[in-house]
Amino acid sequence: MSKVRVRFAPSPTGPLHLGGVRTALYDYLFAKNQGGEFVLRIEDTDTARYVEGAEDYIMEALEWCGIIPDESPKHGGKFAPYRQSERRDIYDRYLAEILKTDYSYLAFDTPEELDEIRKEYEQKGDVFAYNYISRNRLKNSLTLSEEEVQKLLDENVPYVVRFKMPVDRILNLEDIIRGKSSVNTNTLDDKVLVKNDGMPTYHFANIVDDHEMEITHVIRGEEWLPSLGLHYLLYEAMGWERPQFAHLSLILKPEGKGKLSKRDGDKFGFPVFPLNFKDPETGNISKGYREEGYLPNAFINMVALLGWSPANDREILTLEEMVKEFDLHKVHKAGARFSKEKAEWFNHEYLKQLSNEETLALFKGVDGIDLSQFSDDKLLKIISLMKERATFIKDIYNDGKFFFEAPITYDEKASKKAWNAETGTLMNDLADVLHATKTFESEILRKAIHDFAETKELGMGKVMMPLRLALVGELKGPDVPDILEILGSEESVGRIKNAVNNIN
Repeated sequence: MSKVRVRFAPSPTGPLHLGGVRTALYDYLFAKNQGGEFVLRIEDTDTARYVEGAEDYIMEALEWCGIIPDESPKHGGKFAPYRQSERRDIYDRYLAEILKTDYSYLAFDTPEELDEIRKEYEQKGDVFAYNYISRNRLKNSLTLSEEEVQKLLDENVPYVVRFKMPVDRILNLEDIIRGKSSVNTNTLDDKVLVKNDGMPTYHFANIVDDHEMEITHVIRGEEWLPSLGLHYLLYEAMGWERPQFAHLSLILKPEGKGKLSKRDGDKFGFPVFPLNFKDPETGNISKGYREEGYLPNAFINMVALLGWSPANDREILTLEEMVKEFDLHKVHKAGARFSKEKAEWFNHEYLKQLSNEETLALFKGVDGIDLSQFSDDKLLKIISLMKERATFIKDIYNDGKFFFEAPITYDEKASKKAWNAETGTLMNDLADVLHATKTFESEILRKAIHDFAETKELGMGKVMMPLRLALVGELKGPDVPDILEILGSEESVGRIKNAVNNIN
């Protein structure tokens, strides 16, 4: 058996969708599981839809995910170049070969002429297809004489090269994920292989490239299933051995039917792209998982399970563990429904696994948060208290903002619950006790508060609730003695005094 070689071949027409990331990931996992090679190839023959910066975005996104190609435009390789726009001479060579066979022909019909024919069909309630029936009545090298064809060529009349679909053949197709199927060639039209600007279409270029790059397995989205018959025949036409195919199901929107889209992300408040993407024309920014605070290993773990189940239904796996377990035969045929809540759960689980020091390094990198006045020792203490509660790194600040800023307002509902006419005097007395506590550590503070409550013949709740409100501004957060220790004596007493003066 030849060495397994797979390719991920995106078009640089915009940001990389979640579904594209999954395709790249499954390609990578399969290749590495089989001891093979993973190739990134940029299919940029669609010049009309090309977006500036999209190729760099794709490569940066894959690197952030940890999906590193063995060969690519950036990494090079023995089958370079890895951009289709730089492989024109290769396509021209193979075009000359397929034109010698009975599997292709030149079509000189103009777009306007074809539009007129479509309208005629529509008026009759039919749908036009350039196929085994209609091609015999259209302007192409099958209906024109050699002299007429040559005259058109001499006059530089634009033409496309079409695939000549065989008549009434049953094609037996095979897919690693979906099994066996068949299709009658009469249901397939004569696809364009080379456009009138001389550039190959996806169908021809990707077949040539997969052959040239010795690709053994083609893993791609199910939207390419209708093209499988054509691709089988293209390999036949060229006399080449086919790779094995595996078509991945859709990633479905959180509710209802259909494929997950950016519109769903906007509606439900989650990204559908791995990184932020700025549209070069409009300047609009599409949100990315990285900038939203997702950890790359949490993101890729979530993506992996959108259509594949490892042994024993494990959910938390490293990339190395995924490589070890991955099996294309265990990829689901049915679509996988995306869940924002599950994505957040993965991030929470991975955040919990980080050491406090690793978390601190990431915490310091969060945009819009100034931590310069806080020592690493204090920040590590805050992290140790807040990390278990956080879904994202930024939550450590957002949910623990009281560690960084004294409250200036107090939750109205909490105030009514925790504060009465006598509470101000009680808190002033407690502030004196805390001020006199020389060792400001949580366990010593806990005992001091407990002794204070006993002296006042009060339950701990009657003391702790207003104290928490004074320190935090709400009835939330970790244990009060832990909050006191981190804030320190001066800050804690100051907050208590401020609450006494401002809470009615």
